[in-house]
Amino acid sequence: VLLVFAKEDSQSDAFWWACDRAGFRCNIARTPETAVECFLEKHHEIIVIDGRHSRYFEPEAVCRLIRATKPSENTVILAVLPQKAADQEEPSVLPLLCAGFSRRFVENSSVSACYNELIQIDHGEVRCQFKLRACNSAFTALEHCQEAVEITSEDHIIQYVNPAFERMMGYQKGELIGKELTELPKSDKNRADLLDTINTCIKKGKEWTGIYYARKKSGDSLQQHVRITPVIGQGGKIRHFVAIKRPHIDNNNQVHKLNKEEKCSGEHSQSECHSLRHRDRRKDSIDARSISSRSSDAPSLQNRRYSSVARIHSMTIEAPITKVINIINAAQENSPVTVAEALDRVLEILRTTELYSPQLASKEDDPHTNDLVGGLMSDGLRRLSGNEYVFCKNMSQSQLAIPITLSDVPPPIAEMLNDEDCWEFNILELEAATNKSRPKERPLTYLGLKIFTSFGVCEFLSCSEATLRSWLQLMEASYHSSNSYHNSTHAADVLHATAYFLRKESVKSSLDQLDEVAALIAATVHDVDHPGRTNSFLCNAGSELAILYNDTAVLESHHAALAFQLTVRDSKSNIFKNIDRNQFRTLRQAIIDMVLATEMTRHFEHVSKFVNSINKPMAAIEETSTSSVNSDCDGQANIRNSPENRLLIKRMLIKCADVANPCRPLELSIEWAGRISEEYFAQTDEEKRQGLPVVMPVFDRNTCSVPKSQISFMDYFITDMFDAWDVSPRGNLFTVNAALMSRKVSKCQWDGEKLRGSFASLPGLMEHLSENYNYWKGLDEMKCKSLRPPPAS
Repeated sequence: VLLVFAKEDSQSDAFWWACDRAGFRCNIARTPETAVECFLEKHHEIIVIDGRHSRYFEPEAVCRLIRATKPSENTVILAVLPQKAADQEEPSVLPLLCAGFSRRFVENSSVSACYNELIQIDHGEVRCQFKLRACNSAFTALEHCQEAVEITSEDHIIQYVNPAFERMMGYQKGELIGKELTELPKSDKNRADLLDTINTCIKKGKEWTGIYYARKKSGDSLQQHVRITPVIGQGGKIRHFVAIKRPHIDNNNQVHKLNKEEKCSGEHSQSECHSLRHRDRRKDSIDARSISSRSSDAPSLQNRRYSSVARIHSMTIEAPITKVINIINAAQENSPVTVAEALDRVLEILRTTELYSPQLASKEDDPHTNDLVGGLMSDGLRRLSGNEYVFCKNMSQSQLAIPITLSDVPPPIAEMLNDEDCWEFNILELEAATNKSRPKERPLTYLGLKIFTSFGVCEFLSCSEATLRSWLQLMEASYHSSNSYHNSTHAADVLHATAYFLRKESVKSSLDQLDEVAALIAATVHDVDHPGRTNSFLCNAGSELAILYNDTAVLESHHAALAFQLTVRDSKSNIFKNIDRNQFRTLRQAIIDMVLATEMTRHFEHVSKFVNSINKPMAAIEETSTSSVNSDCDGQANIRNSPENRLLIKRMLIKCADVANPCRPLELSIEWAGRISEEYFAQTDEEKRQGLPVVMPVFDRNTCSVPKSQISFMDYFITDMFDAWDVSPRGNLFTVNAALMSRKVSKCQWDGEKLRGSFASLPGLMEHLSENYNYWKGLDEMKCKSLRPPPAS
C-alpha cells in the first residue's frame, strides 16, 4: 500500500496502523513526485491519496500522474474525501472516476474503519486485478502458441482469434472480431448435417472433437482437426466456446506417403483415412519420427515443434478404453445426427467408472434384489459419526492348542475326510464331529491338513508339517466362532470347493503349482477375522478399518493384510520362511489378488472378463476349427494358459468357491441359507439399535422371505457365473452376454443350443443348482417365508 499524504495526521496514522494489522507492506509519500517515483519502484496494489486539502496538491492531478504509468493499470487508487455536513448534497463521484480513482473513502480516523476498507479492496478489486494479470499472461500464451484459437460468445459471435488463426485462414483480426460465424464463407466439403451435429453436442455442454473443412479467405478449403470446448460462466450457463484448430491435411499426406501398404488413397472414404490417422498417430508410432527425418521442409522451427508434439502423442501410453472412445469419436464425424446422438450416449456410459455395475429396476419392482445387491455391492459411503465397530483381535500362540498330526486325527473324523474329494462332502458333519472331539480343533485345521498334504503344499513351500499345522490352527483361531456364517466352517467349505475345482482337468492344466498353492492359501484366509457384518455396515459405522482402507474393499483388504501379519509374526507358524524372496512376492501377489476378487462390488466385471476372454474365444475355436482335434485342443490350451487368462481363472475359481452354497446338495444349501440369513438379520438389528442406515431392509427377521432372498441371489449372482465356469457355449457367441445382462433368468437358456467344450465341467453342481432353485421357487409360490415348508396339518 502507498499512502500519499502531504502531512502526517490522525487519518494517515489510521491507514498506517490498518496496514500493520492486515499484514500489508506500507510506504508513505509526501509529494506527487515522490509518490510516482515510489510507485514505479514498488508497484503497489493499493494507493491511498489524501484529497481533503487541495492547498498541498491536487488529488486528481496526482492520480492522473500515476495512471499515466504502465504498471498502474492493475492498481486500485482510493481517494480520501472530507466529511460533508448533513445538510450538504452528496457530491458526484464522476470527476474522481474520470481522473482515474477506483473508489472513495470518506474521512474516518478509526483504525478499524480503515482496516475494513483495505480488506474489502483486497478481497474485491485487488484479487480481480490478480485474475486480470493472469488473463494477460494467458493471452500472451495464446498469441505465441502454434495452434489456431478462436473464442466466440454463446451466440457464436467471434470475440478473439490469435495470430496462428490469422495465418492459417488468411484473415486479419479486425475482419473477424464482432462477426457471427454464420457470416463467414463455408466449405462445401463438409456433410450437410455436420454443423447441426456440432451445435447439438456443444449446446449440451459437451466437447466436440473431429475433422472439419474451413474456407480460407482465398476461397481454398482447409481440412482441420478441431476441438470445440464450451465454457461455463455466470449463472452456470454456457457463455463462450473455445475452438482449437490445427491443419490436418499436411500430416495426413505424409502418413499416406510413408504407409503405402495401408492404401488409404483417394478412392477410400474420409472415415477410413481418419481411422488410419488415429492408428498411425496413436499406436504404430511411425508418423512423427518418419516425418521429421524425411520431410524436406523439416528444418524449420515450427515443423520441429510440431514433430515434438506429434512424437508425444504417438507414444503407446493410451488405455484401451481411450482408444475405443477415439474410434467412436471418429465414427461420429461421418454419421447422421441420430446416430451421432446415440454414440454420444455410448460415450457417456463408457466414461463412467461403473461399467460392470448393472442398473436395477425400481425398488418397488424387486425389493429383495435391490436390497441384496445394494448391500453386497455398495461401499456404503454414508457417514455417521460416533459409531465405532472395532473387531480386530490379537491371537497369540499360547492361546492355541498343541499342533496335531494326521496320525492323531480321531478315527470318525479320518473316515469323514476320506470323502473330501467328492462334491457331496458334508462339511457340516465335520464341523459337528470336530466340535465334539476337541473344542479348540475346528474343521478348517483337519480339512486343511488333508487337502494341503494331497497338493504337496509343504514340499512346495519347503516347510515342515508342524509349521503347516500351526499355521492352520492360527488361521482358524482368527475366525469368529460367534458368526453364524462367516466362521471357520465357511472357510473350510470354500477350501473344499477350491480343491475340488483345482482337481478338474481343464483347471489343473491351466495353472501351475504356485497357482494351486496360492489358491488353497487364499481360500483358507479369505474371510479371516470377519466380523459378521458387511462392508457397507463398517463404512456407515465409521469403523477403524473403513477409515484405514478408505471405504474401499475394507474387509477383503483386512483379510489379506491380517493373514500375512499373523503368518510372519511367529517363526513357528510362518509357512513362507523358507522360500526365496522372488517366489514369495509372486505367491503373495497371487494370494492378495484372489482374496480381493471375493469383493462383490467387482463381481460382474470379473465374470464378464472371464466370459469375453475365455468362454467366447474357446467357443469360437470350436466353431471355426476345421483341422484335427489335437489342433483344436492346443488352441484352447493357449487361451487358458496366457498369464492374463490364468489370472482370470484364479479369480473366477475363488469367486465360485466362495458362493458355492446354492450348488451344494439341498440339505447343505438350506442350512447355509439359514446361516447367512441369520447373520444379515443380526446386522439389521444392530443397525437399528445404533441408528445406522439399514443397508438391506428386507433382511428384517420379522418380515423377511428367505426363499425370495435365495431366488434373487441365485438369479442375480450365481446362475450366470456358474454357467460360465461350467461350460463354453456353442453357437451364437453373444448369447452369454445377453444372459449376463438380463439377470432375469433362473438359468441361462442359450436358445436350446447344445453345449460342448466344457471348461470346468460341473454337471453335478448344475443339477444341484437347478434342484435348489426349484425348491426355493416352490416355497415362494406357497407364500412360505421360512427355510422349510410348514408341516402338513
